[in-house]
Amino acid sequence: MSGSTVLYSLEVIIVTLLISAISIIFVKKIAIHINAVDIPNERKVHTKPMPRLGGLGIFLAFLFGYMLFCPTTVEMNSILIGSFIILMTGIIDDINPLNAREKLIGQLISALVIAFYGNILLSELTVFGINIQFGILAYPITIIFIVACMNIINLIDGLDGLAGGISAIFFLTIVIICIFQERFYGLEFSLALIMLGSTLGFLIHNFYPAKIFAGDSGALFLGFIIAVISLLGFKGTILTSVFVPLLILAVPIMDTLFAILRRLIHHKKITDADKLHLHHQLLGMKFSHRTTVLIIYGINILFAIASIFYILNEHINIYLRIGIYVVLFIVVFWFINKTNIITEKQISFKRSKNKKKQ
Repeated sequence: MSGSTVLYSLEVIIVTLLISAISIIFVKKIAIHINAVDIPNERKVHTKPMPRLGGLGIFLAFLFGYMLFCPTTVEMNSILIGSFIILMTGIIDDINPLNAREKLIGQLISALVIAFYGNILLSELTVFGINIQFGILAYPITIIFIVACMNIINLIDGLDGLAGGISAIFFLTIVIICIFQERFYGLEFSLALIMLGSTLGFLIHNFYPAKIFAGDSGALFLGFIIAVISLLGFKGTILTSVFVPLLILAVPIMDTLFAILRRLIHHKKITDADKLHLHHQLLGMKFSHRTTVLIIYGINILFAIASIFYILNEHINIYLRIGIYVVLFIVVFWFINKTNIITEKQISFKRSKNKKKQ
């Protein structure tokens, strides 16, 4: 990595960080003025009304980053159009909450722009030497992937600094992978740098105790860009194209899968909200708000390191690789065993039933 690349990287991160941090100051006032405020209820952790629209500040920094550091291409145009659509969907929801179907429409439109206009697709995959060509199915597969990423980040956004921190870890991991592979001129490298700075600038205001929330405008936008960078950076014909992004996002993905399984077990709609997510479980174990977020950061960093090891397979000692995968397995197994992340409502129901019998 040359000195000029280092300077370029630092310049992108610092410029977008400053733009984001400064923008958020004004965005907070706008959010309060237009009543884009998150009101506490029994399902939420915060205890006082909090301005939302943090996504607008992140998007403004992203927009300036694009103008200063990205080339004008069809791919980039599709990303700008798609991100604007999902940002507006989130802003409307932050002001006047939309139902799940209405939000899904905005998500689908933004994903369609990426797939059909930008032609950014996951079109083929090679697994264990077998090449799979998706053909026309590349379009629905890509759209489902983008929509899934948006909802995964949206679901994890339950504590101060959580969604922003997990997203920042993702962007940093992509930057590191690009550096190791000497992919300094791809769009994914520039976008990851821009989003890393933009997200860190937002975290200055959002880390506990938060002064503003990302809102759906932020969570959906972050998930959208994460999906796009994944498709741009890992759209080759190797298993990496799917495995690496999934591994970096393992924590929010597991939390989403647990939530879906939990709701199916208890015959609830998948879109029903509850207070049983990963961060709620850690809070229930008497960890503080800040400590809970840092624990999740730590677990996510381990998965990010594992993804880097996967990429650098031939350069990393095999025992070190095995060791980190074993540690991750133990952490996940311990957590499932020690919490009621899937079965708490069942247990509560049984206890209340037993009380009635007594």
